[in-house]
Amino acid sequence: MAVAFRGWLRRTTGAWLPRKGTLDTGEVLLSQRRVFILPTRAGIGFAALLLVLLIGSVNYALGLGFALTFTAVSCALVDMVFTYRNLAHLRLQQGRVAPVFAGQEAQFELQIANRTRLARYGIWADFSDLPEPRHVTDVAPASNASVVLTLPTSRRGWLAPARVKLSTRFPLGLFHAWSYWRPGMRALVYPRPEDGAPALPLLGSAGDNARAAGNDDFAGVRNYQAGDSPRQLAWRQIARLDPALGGQLVTKHFEGGGGDDLVLDFDALPARLDLELRLARMTRWVLDAEQRALPYAFRLGALRYDASLGAAHQAACLRALALYGSGESS
Repeated sequence: MAVAFRGWLRRTTGAWLPRKGTLDTGEVLLSQRRVFILPTRAGIGFAALLLVLLIGSVNYALGLGFALTFTAVSCALVDMVFTYRNLAHLRLQQGRVAPVFAGQEAQFELQIANRTRLARYGIWADFSDLPEPRHVTDVAPASNASVVLTLPTSRRGWLAPARVKLSTRFPLGLFHAWSYWRPGMRALVYPRPEDGAPALPLLGSAGDNARAAGNDDFAGVRNYQAGDSPRQLAWRQIARLDPALGGQLVTKHFEGGGGDDLVLDFDALPARLDLELRLARMTRWVLDAEQRALPYAFRLGALRYDASLGAAHQAACLRALALYGSGESS
């Protein structure tokens, strides 16, 4: 009998409950079927108190006791409806998920839209595998709210969090309403840059000589960085700056053959080094080259990137390092 009942319950609820592991795409509406509600411990205690009041009123024929009991019951029912409505008909959408380095906290943005005329208070949101939610927000009528959920990272690659749980106990705390949402969001975790990594593998003469090779191709000026040669300072542009504003040192930036002298080649690293250490060193070199504005070529297995510079080039290199050996296309 119990087996038949469980089978009937599974068939009945399976038509409207989201299947385990199913991803929610696009904007998701928390319809009535997606919101669950149960009494809290305080609610169970309150129900026991009402039962005692009812029994006492019946035994002693207390008219005021009946009035108090039924008034309290009415308040509990109203609280149940308001708790449920505080979560129902909200709309959820995935926000930005920025890449991070291993050891940092990945941030997952959650957009909550309230397109009704009811204000929503005390909406708790967090990942369902955590013991207690950490983020709470209020959503005014016809407005949006943003919640940033965080997770620590320890390894490179894709980080897919558990499903998101939204819950509320507003207004009296006698009932607990909740709903689950499983967006297809994941964070890309870059390798952690190596601390104390060796200097950049510049070919030929290092530093100024390497950059001087391309002096015929003037590309503009940039802010002065530690280590720039005084001969590369753009004195004409510096003289135009108002000293009253604090002034600013700028350096001439050249493009040409010197940029090709910096090649970050994974296969050129000592084979005795651990795989993760070599990836960490490559990550550090990519960041150092970008900080020093040195165009760099990138080699990682069969992957080849020509010498370049900028946010897009850096992101492509770091992505390749994060997904190396995972079998996914970078």
